[in-house]
Amino acid sequence: MTQTEVLRAGDAELHVALLGATPLRWLVPHGGAPWDLLDGYRDDAELEDQNGVRNGIMAPFCNRVADARYSFDGAEHDLAPGATDRTVYHGLVRTLPFEVVERTDAARTGVDTGDERASLRLRCTALADSPAVGYPFAVVVEVTYTLGPRTLAVEITGHNVGDVAAPYASGWHPYFRLPGTARVDDLDLDVPASVGVRTDDALLPLPGADAFADVDAPAWHPLGDAVLDAAFGGLDPALPTVVRDPAGTRLVLRQDRGLVHVFTGDTLGRDRRASLAVEPVEVMTDAFNRPDQAAAIRLEPGERRSFGFVVELEPVPA
Repeated sequence: MTQTEVLRAGDAELHVALLGATPLRWLVPHGGAPWDLLDGYRDDAELEDQNGVRNGIMAPFCNRVADARYSFDGAEHDLAPGATDRTVYHGLVRTLPFEVVERTDAARTGVDTGDERASLRLRCTALADSPAVGYPFAVVVEVTYTLGPRTLAVEITGHNVGDVAAPYASGWHPYFRLPGTARVDDLDLDVPASVGVRTDDALLPLPGADAFADVDAPAWHPLGDAVLDAAFGGLDPALPTVVRDPAGTRLVLRQDRGLVHVFTGDTLGRDRRASLAVEPVEVMTDAFNRPDQAAAIRLEPGERRSFGFVVELEPVPA
């Protein structure tokens, strides 16, 4: 049985598996009953299988690495030596063990009960303890979850404890379900982006400047039969990415940097298009192979870098 930790703040709950620091459930009161905002793994078998990477923490890379190979500081690395299937994606820590290093149970931070917060900090030392295939870099990854009555803040930190620089980036791969909707078709989506990432048929960004297209805050009202597996950058930090159900309930994602990747779940092993992946990512797909991302992924010896974001369920306006 996979070990889990449960955070509570007010009537909200967050269930997190220590394997991969993977959120399994995020329960928020809605309409007088708890609603699970996450379409997570239902059992240990699904968690082990990793189909769809449901709610997975992505580190030390986001999304795909082309042909499972990359070069860093003049050395070539292969993440899947001898494999026929060269598809590698969504990092390494999602299948590695984490340990609890700090926990703070809910306490009111003000007069209003809505100020209650609980937090959980988890650490994975596996990459530092033993070199991973194709990733011989000593990076410790920490994930901190801070739960409020209607909010979830996530911070992912990479700490290079080795003697050489390391390529590193992080992100989160959540699948969201809003109350009263059985399919993503009925949802509205607004992305405060000015750049769309153009990809080839393998979902890898095109070379150089061809990867970037100007967009004007793309929106779908509703998503309908749109099939999306795409990233957007040039985000306006003053505006959130917003998912809205037909009743007007809003799920908002706030991040001050990075990109957001949107996936309508059309290739999932179960319950296709039943939930919408809205993924905050630090860098674009295949950043390990892109000269224009070299500075963004470089983590010097001793350096720590964090990537954080906040998700909130907003009730229907009165």
